[in-house]
Formats: sequence, C-alpha cells, structure tokens
Amino acid sequence: MISAIFERFVENTAVTVMVRAIMERIFAPEKLEQLFKETAESQYTKELLFSNLVGLMSLVVCGIHPSIHAAYKAYEKVIGVSKVALYAKINGQETKISQALVRYSSTELLAVRAEFAEANQVILAGYEVRIVDGNHIAGTEHRLEVLRTETAAALPAQAIAVLDPQRELVVDVFPEEDAHAQERSILPQILETVQAQQLWIADRNFCTHAFLNEIDKKTAYFIIREHLNIGWKELTSLKEQGRNDSGIVLEQKVQLNSGLIVRRIVVRLEKPTRHNEKEVWIFTNLPEEQVSALIASEIYLKRWQIEKMFQVITDVFHCELKALGYPKAALFVFCMAMVAFNILSVVRGAMKEVHGAGKIEAGLSNYYVVEEVQSNFRGMEIAISAEEWELFARMEVIEFAEYLREWARKVNLKRFLSSPRGEKKPAPRKQSNRNRPHVATFRLLDGQ
Repeated sequence: MISAIFERFVENTAVTVMVRAIMERIFAPEKLEQLFKETAESQYTKELLFSNLVGLMSLVVCGIHPSIHAAYKAYEKVIGVSKVALYAKINGQETKISQALVRYSSTELLAVRAEFAEANQVILAGYEVRIVDGNHIAGTEHRLEVLRTETAAALPAQAIAVLDPQRELVVDVFPEEDAHAQERSILPQILETVQAQQLWIADRNFCTHAFLNEIDKKTAYFIIREHLNIGWKELTSLKEQGRNDSGIVLEQKVQLNSGLIVRRIVVRLEKPTRHNEKEVWIFTNLPEEQVSALIASEIYLKRWQIEKMFQVITDVFHCELKALGYPKAALFVFCMAMVAFNILSVVRGAMKEVHGAGKIEAGLSNYYVVEEVQSNFRGMEIAISAEEWELFARMEVIEFAEYLREWARKVNLKRFLSSPRGEKKPAPRKQSNRNRPHVATFRLLDGQ
C-alpha cells in the first residue's frame, strides 16, 4: 500500500521519488553484501556493513549531505562504528570492489532501462557499441603525511570508464591507483572484457598494435583515432567518399606494421579542433560493404558522449572529494559517482519515453534534476517510512518500469529546462590606477 504522504511527494517531486525507488532497488542490502562477499580479497565485514557504506556514500556523492562527516552525523546509529573506523573502511576499499559495484549497477539497471525502448538510441544496428576513455581524478588536499612537504598537486588515482552509449550506462570501469601509470598498461584488462560483435570507440591513446589486433581476433570491431607512432603502409590511395557536417571524408586501405589490414578514414575538417588540428585520422575494421566511411566517421564523433558523462559526474555529482587523499578512497567515490550517473540515466530514460527523447535531449538540465533531489530527499526520508520503499526492491522489472513511467508523467519539465548561455560578449578593457585602489559602486552607478 502506498500512503497519502507518499502520493503527495509523487505529485510535488516525482523526480526525487524516482531516484529513491531506484536506489532502493540496486542498494538492497542482501545484493550488496553478496557482491562484497564474492569480490573482496582481504577486506571483511565486521560491525560496518558494505551496504550501509554504499548507502552513506551515495548520499554524499549526490550532494544530499555536503560531506562524509555530515552524513556520518546524520546516520551514526545506522553506521554503528566510530568515525575513525568509517574512514579506515573507505580508505582501504579494494579497487576490485569499486569496479564490481559499477558493473553490478549497470547489470541491475540494464533490464529496467531496456523497458524504455523509445529512449534507447541505435548507433549501429547489429552491434553493441562501447566507448572507452580515461580520466585522472583531480588533486586532493595535502592531509596525508607523505604529502605535507609537497607543493605539487597530489593526484590520487585514475580510471578508464566504458560507456554503453545506446543505453547511456557506464558498464565497466578499470581503476588504477597510480595516477602516473600509462593508460596503455590497463589495455590488457580491457581486452579481457571484449566480446564478439562489439564495436569499440576510443581516442588515439588506445591506438596500439596489440589492442587493435586483439579486438579483431575476438571478432569484434573498432573505430579508433590514429596515433602518430603506429606504423602502416598504403595499400590503396585516398579517395573522397563524400561530405558530412564535419567536412570532407576520404578513405584508403592500409596494412599496419603488425600485419592487420584496416580502413583508414581521413576527415578534412571545415573548422579546426581546439588543438588546431585540421584533419582527423581514424582506423576501423568494420566491413566496408556494411558501414561506409561517412557513417564510420559520424559514429566516431559519438565519442563525446563519454566526455559528457565525465562532465556530469564532475559538475553535477561529487566524484572528487578533495579531503580523500588515499587512492582507494578516491576511486571508490569516483565509482560511486558513476553508479549515480547510471541511476540518473534510468530517470532520464523514463522521461524520454513519456515526454519524447527530443525534448529531454534538447532541454533537460541534469543540474536542475539533481538539485531537486538534493532539496527534497532528506525531508522525504523523514516523512516516508523505510517499509514503504521495500516494495520497489521486490517488484518485477516490468511493473517497476511502469511505476517509473507513471511518475515521469507527473514531472513538470518546465522546472528542469536548461538555460543556455547567450553569445559571450568581449570583455571591455579595464583601466588601472595606482592612486585609485578601489571604487564606490554606488557612485559609478550614479554617474559620479
């Protein structure tokens, strides 16, 4: 039974109800404890349950509580351990557990997201598309003893994320505690996950002979930007294939020094990139008879979606907590932010199906959606008992998706429309006067 108070929250802040219901579903204690049991190598559960830790950190990452300390003060009885013990657990969180948490969230939410057929875009029919890219976590405060004498920025870690752009879910992550490690040293781990008929899209840092060869051996495909250090010889000359929004597209066949024969696509840009590059070179092993050079070059441009994901978890969620200097802790928070992104993606998917994908893509502001949740979540937790939420954890996927659709219909989109900034005007030239170190704004407005 759903209470009248619950219904009032649905009417007034349906977005918050959607987020809370999804959290109830994927943060079910029995599921998280099983995940921890299967993944943990050296860590163990004593007084502090892994499910309680995940629940607490989700509130911090989503900005519902401003800090770990504030969240701990609010849920001290539930956590059941000292603050020192809590931080010790966070600082020692194994990277395999953080990785497993992202994988688990995508698996759990994939079934729900699949129910919103209108929201799932098809990038290339017959292929499972994966976009891969790396990100360095921003420098932290110098609280650790080893950092106190350092003036340089303290980078805690890095991670390579894998995005399913067709369903807008982060499906995998490869955490690396050493922020100075080469991204390419992580490629063997990524290759272990590559499956047949997948299409992998990546920038030039992932363009190595071994990576391309192994993808091809697995009967999978790639569209990867060419790295200058990768050698090849020309088999056919460049031929113009047409023009798209970016510029003129040309194609040729080449043989890499490893022996692999691929298509080399060149896009001569109408507008140079931000790095003043006038051409983009791409390697692909997609069959020419199925995927033209024009289509392949347009698909490569979808790579911006993973950069947008990184921007969302940085600007909208709290994926980088400057107080957490330990690499394992920083990676745990970063992975929790990607789980939060997946939850937001399901909310957006339900809204796309109800209101139309075009409206949501063009105008919905992630910032305003998350701000709505931040404003109402804590009050909702007080007003609605935990027992009422348990219903949604046990519910069948089809029924749960129908609830999300019904709640999405209650959302007033006008409240969450983005406010695009107008054309930036050039800044006026400023005047300096050593004899006039400050001015009175009142007098300037008054024309004095």
